[in-house]
Amino acid sequence: MYTGRSLVVAVSIGMIALVLLGKLFLIQVTDDSYLRKAERNAIQRVVDHPYRGLVYDRNNSLMVFNDPVFDLMVIPKEFELEDTTRFCDLFGIEKQVLIDGFNAAKNYSWVKPSPLIKQISKEEFGRVQDFLIDYRGLFVMTRSVRAYPQSAASNALGYIGEINASQLNRDSTRYYVQGDYVGLSGIESYYEPELRGRKGVKYKLVNVRGIEKGAFKNGDLDTLSLPGENLQATIDLDLQVYGEKLMEGKRGSVVAIEPKTGEILTMISAPVYDPNILTGAKFGENYQSLNMDPEKPLFNRPIMAMYPPGSIFKIVQSLIGMQEGILTPNTTYPCNRALVNCHNHPSPVNLFGAIRNSCNPYYHQAFRQVINQEVSSNTYEDTQIGLDKWRESVMKFGLGSQLGIDMHGEKGGSIPSSELYDRIYGKGRWKYSTIYSLSIGQGEMLVTPLQMANLAAIFANKGYYYTPHLIRAIDGDPSRIPEKFKTKRDTGIDTDHFDLIQDAMAAALSGTAARAIMKDITIAGKTGTAQNPAGEDHSVFIAFAPKEDPKIAIAVYVENAGWGGRAAASTASLLIEKYLTGEINRPELEEYVLQGEFIY
Repeated sequence: MYTGRSLVVAVSIGMIALVLLGKLFLIQVTDDSYLRKAERNAIQRVVDHPYRGLVYDRNNSLMVFNDPVFDLMVIPKEFELEDTTRFCDLFGIEKQVLIDGFNAAKNYSWVKPSPLIKQISKEEFGRVQDFLIDYRGLFVMTRSVRAYPQSAASNALGYIGEINASQLNRDSTRYYVQGDYVGLSGIESYYEPELRGRKGVKYKLVNVRGIEKGAFKNGDLDTLSLPGENLQATIDLDLQVYGEKLMEGKRGSVVAIEPKTGEILTMISAPVYDPNILTGAKFGENYQSLNMDPEKPLFNRPIMAMYPPGSIFKIVQSLIGMQEGILTPNTTYPCNRALVNCHNHPSPVNLFGAIRNSCNPYYHQAFRQVINQEVSSNTYEDTQIGLDKWRESVMKFGLGSQLGIDMHGEKGGSIPSSELYDRIYGKGRWKYSTIYSLSIGQGEMLVTPLQMANLAAIFANKGYYYTPHLIRAIDGDPSRIPEKFKTKRDTGIDTDHFDLIQDAMAAALSGTAARAIMKDITIAGKTGTAQNPAGEDHSVFIAFAPKEDPKIAIAVYVENAGWGGRAAASTASLLIEKYLTGEINRPELEEYVLQGEFIY
């Protein structure tokens, strides 16, 4: 009896098991209704990219803002496309672009979303958004690109672009992923941590058509993005725009600094380019065009171009000579053209006259006294000792090394040492007659326009400077700028020595830069003509104004424009007038510069 009951129970259990197994087979293998129901309620993880911080000028005029664009994201496993031609026509792309984009997405991940079409403009997105419901596996991610109300200061501001593999590998914070945008140059790069903000994440329920059905778990798992911090630049946008206008059709640079703070008022690299063309979907195409341009608009001349300082360097020689006790206001030398060529002026001249008339033979003789102080009876060894001592003094003026501006890629120039000449000529085989061209800022000496503007600030401040910088406040807080920009740097030259220098610089305008003279504002300046073995010499001018209470120091380089008293001095004088008075009352000088009649 019990055996029969056990058999019935066993058979019943077996039949129930078979029914359950059969039903399970139907659900998992033959019936996809549950799969479709699950698909209709898929969870989609969407990264919420923050807006980058805005950039304002020193007067709170907007310089950089964000313009929304849209990336069309694809999940390769879910993507279905029946009519390729219609899709390509709809989004305005070639078939091969679609194929390449899909293959790249597959290579990245079969199940994770990645961009299929990048940076669709808001106008284009408005045209296609109603058609997205027709395609599975697609959704849109909102991003932003930079936009500029004024097409100015492109090299100072920099640009953003998609992060590359090497940058991803160097990212120890693991903040970035493939496809993210990052600052690539200018202050966009230097202040990337402040500008980028913090990403957020949203989890959404979407159906098979990609239509949002609401937040997953009522948004309890979502995190908010935080926008980047706003920056206030030191640049005066009106002055920047005017300076770029003056430099149209020319090659060169302009750097103007507020002497008492080191804040950069304008930084111009000519030829300039419109920063708006390095945004959006055509970034790569436009970048390549700029990069191949023989005029090199992407080359940031203020911090990267290096030239001989020319006659401007005579002022540094004067200060070092006075500090060493070798030169005094009454030290006089004849204008002996047998030593080095010079232009017509009275002879002999004292130190004031040497600066005012830019006398080459004077500095040939004075520099020799600085270098050969008879520390050693061996003239070769004595020259080596004197040169290295002189070099230490020169480098305190911020020459021969990077100043440390808040931009990447700055060059440091070159102030030659005895080691350099040992490599060139051999140890103990060179003396003063080998290096005398340094006396007038030529030879193996190289400086950047930024260093020359900083030099003008030193002369204005009578011996000190603050590291030039482009940002004066972060998120409205001036105390947050790096400490190095608030540190006073001294040249080691007695303040009293600068009185003669400033007076001579003011007088020099009537001798070599008469065009730069203003009626009611005293400008102290110095012209230079930087030798250029590859063509016409470069026109150079540095200045500060007003002489008694300097508010602007400036350096102008105009390549292949010859004498410094023409192109460079005229441009600098107009910018000084614009900054100090807010207007231009010398239209004839402005026309002279705009027409570029000084260009050979």
